[in-house]
Amino acid sequence: MLADWQIRDRIGTGSLEIHPFDPERVQPASVDLLLDQYVRTLTPWGGFIDVADVEEGHTTLSEIEEAGWLLQPGEFLLGSTVERVSLPDDLAARVEGKSSLGRLGLTVHVTAGFIDPGFSGQITLEIANLSGTPIRLRRLMPIAQLCLVPMSAAPVRPYGRAGNHYQGQYGPTESRYELR
Repeated sequence: MLADWQIRDRIGTGSLEIHPFDPERVQPASVDLLLDQYVRTLTPWGGFIDVADVEEGHTTLSEIEEAGWLLQPGEFLLGSTVERVSLPDDLAARVEGKSSLGRLGLTVHVTAGFIDPGFSGQITLEIANLSGTPIRLRRLMPIAQLCLVPMSAAPVRPYGRAGNHYQGQYGPTESRYELR
């Protein structure tokens, strides 16, 4: 995992891109990421989600108001980071929650915390409230941290060159799951 000075060096040389970048958000082994203004909630329709047929439009896009978004107990939504991240072919990353928020029952990824080398875009967050109390989310709040992991070798097919679903994503991006 990269240390703080390695993160700053990589950004300084341009081999790692985080926009906007604030050096004050660099932690000993991560970079704090901020919550963007848009969220997606599952569109209520009754019935169930069939993973063999996930249709486009199964979520509703909303904006977090100035007063924040009140996330109810057990509620799930998609958010995204303000930051656009571009990983080189020799770095992978992990999105992790912040311990202070985790201690309140807020999770920022359900299963998709891994980011492949070659990815470029905003990071979609899978946000859930595991507590028994509503939690108010606010625009631009530090919500997650990005940990950068050097690869032992560059992959033959980095993420962006394999026709991947989420390359270049902007805002919280709904599932594009395909049953194979």
